[in-house]
Order: sequence, then C-alpha cells, then structure tokens
Amino acid sequence: MPNRWTWHGGGLSAARAHFGQEDWLDLSTGINPHAWPHAAVTPVDWRGLPDEQALREVEQAAATHFGCDPDHVCAVPGTEVGLRLTGALRNDTGRHLNPTYRTHTEMLVGSSPITFDALAQADGESLILANPNNPDGRLLDRATLLGILARRGRSGWLLLDEAFADAHPGHTLADMVEDDHRLVVFRSFGKFFGLAGLRLGFVLGPRDLLARLRATLGAWPVSAAAIAIGTAAYRDSGWIVAMRERLRAEAAELDAHLGARGYAVTGACPLFRLIECGDGSALFERLARRGILTRPFEQHPGWLRLGLPGSREALARFIAALDDHG
Repeated sequence: MPNRWTWHGGGLSAARAHFGQEDWLDLSTGINPHAWPHAAVTPVDWRGLPDEQALREVEQAAATHFGCDPDHVCAVPGTEVGLRLTGALRNDTGRHLNPTYRTHTEMLVGSSPITFDALAQADGESLILANPNNPDGRLLDRATLLGILARRGRSGWLLLDEAFADAHPGHTLADMVEDDHRLVVFRSFGKFFGLAGLRLGFVLGPRDLLARLRATLGAWPVSAAAIAIGTAAYRDSGWIVAMRERLRAEAAELDAHLGARGYAVTGACPLFRLIECGDGSALFERLARRGILTRPFEQHPGWLRLGLPGSREALARFIAALDDHG
C-alpha cells in the first residue's frame, strides 16, 4: 500500500498518477461535501493587509459559535498549525490516544500511545485526544470529558482536538476554557463548513498561552479571505442548524447501504464513516481502480474510512463500485 494514502486523506494528484483515472470521487477526507454556499460572494479586500479589528471579529464570531469567551480564542492558519505550535510551546511530555490523528503522536515530547480503556494509567499526565475521535469516530460525552480533565492533576493538561465537533454541539468543552483550567481546545473551520482550502482554525486556551501563540505566529496570521468568510459563515446560524440535520441524515443513509452489504460501521461523526472490511488495502485498491479515493490504514489493515459522497449520483457511483467485484 502506498504510504501517501495511509498518512492522511487527500492526494488526488498522486492517485491520478498511480491509478491512471481522471474523474475522481474523493471520499478520503472528513470534509463536508456541502460547502457553505456564500464564500464566492463574500466581500474580501485583496489589496490591503488583513485588518486587526477584522481578525478580532472572526475570533468573536467563532467564540459565539463555540460557546466561549472570545478572550480565550486565537485564530490560526488551520488546525494543523495550531496543534503543532501549541505542542512546541507546551514542550511537555504526555500521552496520546490510540488510534488517533497522526499529528497527535508528534505534538508532545516523547509522547506514548494509550488506549481509551487504559486512560486511568495516564492520570496526572498531559493527554492529547480528539472528540469525536479520528479515525474511529468515537464520541465522548461531556461528563466523561470533564472527568478526564479533572484527572490531569496539577501538572497535566488536556489537549482536546474538536476538529469534528461542529456536528455535536452538546459534546464540546469549549465553554470550560479558562485561565485557571489546564485545558486547550482546537477547532477547525474547514471541515464542517466544507472550505478546507481556506486554512482557518482556532486554538482555545488560557490567555497567557494564547499570547505566546500570537507572538509565535506574528502579524497577519490568517488571510483576509479567511477572516471575511469565516466571520460570515459562523454568523449563519440557520445554515449551521440545517447542515447538522442534513449530515446526520446522509450518514444514516450511507450506513444503511453499507450495513446491507455486510460492512460493520463504527463511529458517531457524520462527516466520515469507518468500516471493518477484512482487507482494507484490497478494498481501497478496488475502489481506486474505479476512480474512488478512500482512506486505508497501515496499522489497521482491516479498516477503511469513507467521507460522505455528497449527492445521489456520487452515492450511486460508490455503491455500484462497492458491488462490482469484477
């Protein structure tokens, strides 16, 4: 299996070069296929440097959406940057949940894996985990998360990646971020709003940590387009509520098709589905030969992760390829 596709989602140019297809259906990421529809008509001043007050406004709009104090929100050029810079600033030892997003394994110095069932062994240590988890979609409720936070003790921190949490507003700990809480939360804009190319994310944490983060980022950390589009999208509460319902309905429909074909589906996140399929590499190859890109896993060869097809036509194409064993 080429490492390019087991590393993370995406990689259409590499897929075209390797498999020789041109018309691709990309199901390898957890990005919403129904992008916020007003990006192209949102006014953006391309001539001047991003305005400081406008940057503050996108942080305020995001904070309202997250349910937290805007003083504890820092915009970054994508969650990936926020994760890595925060890890470097913390310069801490700790543990990461396994399975997890690969960047989590590199955030903390000498980080070692731990399974969810063994989390008590990490009491008192810093811990990085995602909710919902990526790639298995496991969703923890607030009570469980608050218990995990309480067990960090006086030295450990909870570094909580909520990149996929927009579909689960009742499960966030964003409102718990305070100066005296050992909690940092990471949020993504591009996944739920379907605009990953904008490269916009947020770090929520104590003000002293955010001050160090801003000093490291320097002036103009995100683009004028990210600021303008992010502000307008976060304020579009009607679209947000309707999209949550739409994603849940489409995920349930996809699950029904997968279940009817004998695939066990795990996870609660509607933006991606993880299936157990015996030989994930073989299924990845079979679908790729039909121009459908999915996400296999080197360490879990029986898994395959799928994004939402996004249309009736795309769903029908995927199901036909799944049924075609020729």
